[in-house]
Amino acid sequence: MSPEQLLSLGFSKELVVLIIAALPIAELRGALPVAINLFHFSWYYALLLAIIGNLLPVPFILLFLDTVSRLLSKVAFFERILKWLFERTRRRGKVIERYERIGLMLFVAIPLPITGAWTGSLAAVLFGLKFKHAFLSIFIGIFIAGIIVTCLSLLGWVGAIIAGIGLVCLAISSLWATSR
Repeated sequence: MSPEQLLSLGFSKELVVLIIAALPIAELRGALPVAINLFHFSWYYALLLAIIGNLLPVPFILLFLDTVSRLLSKVAFFERILKWLFERTRRRGKVIERYERIGLMLFVAIPLPITGAWTGSLAAVLFGLKFKHAFLSIFIGIFIAGIIVTCLSLLGWVGAIIAGIGLVCLAISSLWATSR
């Protein structure tokens, strides 16, 4: 469903941005360009809405994925889907497995398909990261991805690359200092 279709159903522009940001795959990478370029929100308002929307599913995934997947895996169809999803996440999550919190933050921060908060939350559960560490790393990753996509939406590729390099360096140094 497109943003225009959601608007025609009576959803506010803000709710459309929150919904897009909360969806897997699109996440904030899809929500920010819609908010900035289509709805003409200010960059800071768009960023705030996209971060909130992208964070909405994270605690539920971190807290309930184990229980839900155990229940669903009792049905053969869901067992196959979950097995495929978990194997794919384990393969893509090598950086998380090796560097844990910093790896999770970097994984979520890279604004590419299949590297956002949904997959990061799934990987955090699969690799056994504690809730508070996983949530903080995912939040920082979402924030970095949000700044990168905001810069990309406003300034193009050069601005996004500069913002990305600076924010990743800052985040790594701060996480490294707190983990000692």
